[in-house]
Amino acid sequence: MERISSLSQEDGRCMKIAFHGAARTVTGSKHLLTLKNGKKILLDCGMFQGLGKETDMFNRDFGFDSQQVDVMILSHAHIDHTGLIPKLVKEGFTGNIFCTPATKDLTIVLLQDSAEIQEDEIKYINKRRVADGLPYLRPLYTVDDAKKCESHFQQVEYGTWFDVTDGVQAMFTDAGHIIGSGCVHLKISEEGKETRLTFSGDVGRYRDAILKSPEVFPKADYIIVESTYGNSLHDENITTSDILLSWIQKACMQKKGKLIMPAFSVGRTQELLYAFNQLEVENRLPDLDYYVDSPLSIEATDVVKRYPQYFNKTIQKIMQTDKDPFSFKGLKFIKTVAQSKFLNFQNGPMVIISASGMADAGRVKHHISNNVENSRNTILLTGYCEPHSLGGRLLAGDKEVNIYGVEHQVNAEIGAIRSMSAHGDYEDLCQWLACQDPNQVKKLFLVHGEYNVQLDFKQRLIKKGFTDIEIPERHYEIGLT
Repeated sequence: MERISSLSQEDGRCMKIAFHGAARTVTGSKHLLTLKNGKKILLDCGMFQGLGKETDMFNRDFGFDSQQVDVMILSHAHIDHTGLIPKLVKEGFTGNIFCTPATKDLTIVLLQDSAEIQEDEIKYINKRRVADGLPYLRPLYTVDDAKKCESHFQQVEYGTWFDVTDGVQAMFTDAGHIIGSGCVHLKISEEGKETRLTFSGDVGRYRDAILKSPEVFPKADYIIVESTYGNSLHDENITTSDILLSWIQKACMQKKGKLIMPAFSVGRTQELLYAFNQLEVENRLPDLDYYVDSPLSIEATDVVKRYPQYFNKTIQKIMQTDKDPFSFKGLKFIKTVAQSKFLNFQNGPMVIISASGMADAGRVKHHISNNVENSRNTILLTGYCEPHSLGGRLLAGDKEVNIYGVEHQVNAEIGAIRSMSAHGDYEDLCQWLACQDPNQVKKLFLVHGEYNVQLDFKQRLIKKGFTDIEIPERHYEIGLT
């Protein structure tokens, strides 16, 4: 796609920001800051997910030269913010990648898993392509490529200003989204002038079950803010554990079927485990088998447990009497492919938690393929699903879905827990911005959201006093004066 620009000829030496992902969509976060001296700072390097046929094309075209990027700052570990880092390095990036310690640990695990999934799925796809007389496809990157990224990561704690490049300092504040997630704050000194830019990453919730609330942050001239739930509110009236219990009773106790729950390995799976733990503590958890069928989720949960200092006061108090708030009776972890496949031959009621959250990749896609035609079964989506993803199509009510090239009748019950999200709703986002004086913010950029949602959020922010708000398209570039 050709780069869109609002720059005039006179802007040749001004600082510029270009939006190469998460622009009018919720995936592929990557924003490239170019300084007057030509240095380039990349904010996130995320993979596009769930965009149908365009997904692969978008992931293969950065819109910039990887070799020209000097340094990268990473907000958090989710694949839509990290998933193309191995491709960046493979194509010539040699700089540092700054992030928090927990983000480093999680990202290494996630990228390894992403590479393994790509290698496995490309083998399956290539078998069909050969049969159709088509040429082989290559994955975006391999497991070896993912391993080569590890040496680039530099850990920085929250609240510490650090040098990024000449004339630029940065600091992370807790975003409250997942363990280690940070909002990025930059101080840029050029020709005697200081410019402050903030990138929200993904903003969490102020009433999160596990994590601390998002922190206040320094005054900024420019703010890049996510807008995933910019026109909706999460349901706070019913607790997650109560909602889960009602679905278990209906799907497993009444219908005697399987309750299959696509869940992101980082954040969502741990929140589900914590909710099940609470049901057990309250003696309300049904006596069933609860499977976590995702090696990545198991590793991610172990990483989360290593950072209890990031938990909120409520869960830290619970841990004084319950050493592992993510464990409970009946919980079983599935590691091998053979164990995962064996679940397909078990008909009894059970709960299966498996990645990915949008059901577009990983083992949960196989579980849905094997169970979606049985009316006894239930598929319960637990978070945001891009409309073109398998999860999005199920939520939209499609009566047939294509999975791995095979059409399946959707006979299973499809449900969703709307209140489960690691993303803040519009009240959370407005609360996060409340520490800023709208009159002092030169421009707000809305990213990481569907365009119709962003238009609604823009009107809400105008009412809050912000006057200059842009919704950039992919590859849009603008000068920052």
